[in-house]
This record gives sequence, structure tokens and C-alpha cells, in this order.
Amino acid sequence: MTIYFDEEGAVKLPLSCEETAEFAARTALDVLMCPYEAQINLLLTTNEEIRRMNKEFRQIDRETDVLSFPMIDFPSPGDFSRLEEMEDCFDPETGELMLGDIVISKDKVLEQAKDYGHSILREFSFLIVHSVLHLTGYDHMKEDERACMEDLQRMIMEKAGIPR
Repeated sequence: MTIYFDEEGAVKLPLSCEETAEFAARTALDVLMCPYEAQINLLLTTNEEIRRMNKEFRQIDRETDVLSFPMIDFPSPGDFSRLEEMEDCFDPETGELMLGDIVISKDKVLEQAKDYGHSILREFSFLIVHSVLHLTGYDHMKEDERACMEDLQRMIMEKAGIPR
């Protein structure tokens, strides 16, 4: 797995963000039984920047904790079976499955960890897991999708050994 990592803003999270992101993403892909090595672009940013991006890409003028930009339109969530038939899913240099981009507000990580009463490690890892599910076709717009995604998130976080 390759994480292309970038960070902006003065706030620093008190953990190894790149290693933590790779572990959480790899655990999620293992639970989803992804048969490929994968790559993800990860940007850690500020509330101001994520608000700007949220407005630009989703027409929602407020900050958010995480944005996910999938590279693949999965036929059904977590269905990796037909990806080899699709042309642009794999990096021609590495052969890795290109899942997409994740943008996380470091300010929101700190705020939500405090609000929810759990560790910064847990909050950051959860946002990575949540985004990897989005990058692999999962969503939570309908009740059945939400329940499925919550079950998967819980299972992945348990497998990762990162309690609530």
C-alpha cells in the first residue's frame, strides 16, 4: 500500500499520521478482501481549507471533518471483481489500485476526539476507515447503506485494535 501524504497548516496531530493512515487503510482493505495493493492520496489540512473545498466540490459552505474523492465508480460497494476490465483503475508504474483522495481537517480531528471522549488516534483512524469505505463505493445516504457502513466501520476498528 502506498499513501501519498501531504500536510498543510500549523496544527500538528500528536501521532505518526502517515503510519497510522496506512495501518487503518490496510486494515479496512483487508476486511473488505481487496485483492490488490492500493494507493491513496491523503491531505491533512485546516478547517479553513476543508471548508473552501467543501464549498467548491459539494456546494456546502461549512467545514467538515473529512472529504473523500473516489477514483473508481464501483458497480456495487466493495466489489473488486471487475476492476481489471476497467482501464484507468491501476497505476501503470506500480500496478497499484488507485482508490482516490482523502482530505482530513486536523482541527476537526482534535475537536471531535475531545467531543466524543476518545483518543486522537481513534478519531484519526476512524476518519481514514470511513473514507476508505467511501473510496470503495460505500455510502450512508440511505438507512440500509448507513447501517452497513456503520457495521463495517465497527468491524474494521475492532480488527485494528483501536477501541472507542
